[in-house]
Amino acid sequence: MRRAPAIAALSVLALALPAAAETWTAYTSPTDKGLQWSFDSDYSYRDSSSGRIVVMTAIGKVGATPRMGPSAPGAADGVGFVYALDCKSRNLIPMGSYSPKKPLEIAGDWRGAAPKKADGADDAALMRQVCAASTSLPTK
Repeated sequence: MRRAPAIAALSVLALALPAAAETWTAYTSPTDKGLQWSFDSDYSYRDSSSGRIVVMTAIGKVGATPRMGPSAPGAADGVGFVYALDCKSRNLIPMGSYSPKKPLEIAGDWRGAAPKKADGADDAALMRQVCAASTSLPTK
């Protein structure tokens, strides 16, 4: 009888793991070295306090396995950033970054930080793609 709860718990865990997987969506073209920026659409949400879209980005190599990091912020396959985007004003607030040597830490005061203008092709591509889907994002 003690095995039944353990089997049930393992079954629930096995079903939950695939649901927690990231869905990376490319927003830049690959560079000549095959590097491409993507955002995790499963992580993206609208912040209820600020109204900004929070999005996690990562850089990956097209054709590599694993193709895109991170398997978790700070994991050996992940380098990226977390931003808070304002789609109307076309600006963003850097909330944190991560690499294999630096786990993700979100600044506690990010909502009060001065936003920076979305500069360059990469920022413009991120804003374009994320903002186009912003109405379907959950609010947290």
